[in-house]
Amino acid sequence: MSRNEDPAFWSAVDAHVMRYGGSFDRKIIERAEGCHVYGADGEAILDFTSGQMSALLGHAHPRIVETVRDYAGRLDHLFSGMLSRPVVDLCTRLAALAPGLDKVMLLSTGGESNEAAIRLAKLVTGRHEIVAFSKSWHGMTGAANAATFSAGRRGYGPAPVGNYAIPAPNAYRPRFTHADGSLDWQRELDDAFDLVDAQSTGSLAAFIAEPILSSGGIIPLPDGYLKALKTKCEERGMLLILDEAQTGVGRTGTMFAYQRDGVTPDILTLSKTLGAGLPLAAVLTTTEIEEEAHRRGFLFYTTHVSDPMPAAVGLTVLDVVAEEGLMARAETAGARLRDGLLALQQKHDCIGDVRGRGLMVGLEVVTDRQSKAPAHDLSARITEEALARGLSMNIVKLPAMGGVFRIAPPLIITDAEIDAGVEILDAALCAATG
Repeated sequence: MSRNEDPAFWSAVDAHVMRYGGSFDRKIIERAEGCHVYGADGEAILDFTSGQMSALLGHAHPRIVETVRDYAGRLDHLFSGMLSRPVVDLCTRLAALAPGLDKVMLLSTGGESNEAAIRLAKLVTGRHEIVAFSKSWHGMTGAANAATFSAGRRGYGPAPVGNYAIPAPNAYRPRFTHADGSLDWQRELDDAFDLVDAQSTGSLAAFIAEPILSSGGIIPLPDGYLKALKTKCEERGMLLILDEAQTGVGRTGTMFAYQRDGVTPDILTLSKTLGAGLPLAAVLTTTEIEEEAHRRGFLFYTTHVSDPMPAAVGLTVLDVVAEEGLMARAETAGARLRDGLLALQQKHDCIGDVRGRGLMVGLEVVTDRQSKAPAHDLSARITEEALARGLSMNIVKLPAMGGVFRIAPPLIITDAEIDAGVEILDAALCAATG
């Protein structure tokens, strides 16, 4: 019997592990290293999602291990009113990497950082209305969850008042088009804000956006969109919050995805990639906003704010990304990955679209390319066949879309590992489609 089928283990899962969304893979993971996790039978599984889209440097990176061992033994956690050198050093480093955003707060999770960002925006503007994309995901708590529209809204009672959604600009499934059928995102954006204005009570505080909507199905904001969105916000006295939980720290080929567009947000949130798999998040904003928030009594006091050990990990992550040239690597490796997936698209009719930037790529599966009809059952079979062959991929299932694989391997992935992943996916597609 396979050790992954351990009856006692799965009996304990059924009896005691609360289910929190989706189903659990029937694998018992014993260890992880580099771009692989290893099951109980010793089988290697290529990790094409960086864990929970977080393990930017792969698993058990020697530099991260060294940092954790060092700080666990001498400076792990402090009273929230105390400061340490790693915290101040990381705040200083992040401010230098994001010119204009000179004030930084260090937290634990992406949802927490978005919660703080929305709270900050509401206090500084004196307003309460928040706008987000229809396929957004910003967290599972309070204000962050109220700005999350891709899933998880049914059954929990009313969300806070003043939360509005506008359509995400999906080039593969456009709502407004030019004469040639391509996405007319400017007209879509204008129409969306006309509707926001019609619904607003005059208290618009902020727009929160991911530069690439991840849980929404890897939807990149088109060139020029972010600048136009910032203009819409400025015209209404709103702040622009960018959630770079998954796109930050080099994954798209620049340190932060917004830097491609030459637009600086009013507030930037980071998480996932900043800690490279460990719980670390950050909120960055301007000195002007921070001073006004402080004057008004800004309060976001949490147990693990400014903890030294995660901050030291964040510094190590930034060091490794810089020293190993991983931003440039994300661009070249991403191009190789997309080329491989585009080749599969030529072979498999069920692949409707390949999109993304750097090492953050989406592959959408449909029943046929003409109708673009969702193919959820097929997507599930592909996922199972891939895992059985040693490839872990995360799939987004939204009712109006086909299944979209989110492919975001660690930035340290080799060309050979990329090619191996594409080969496994090819075999999984063949098996799933018969």
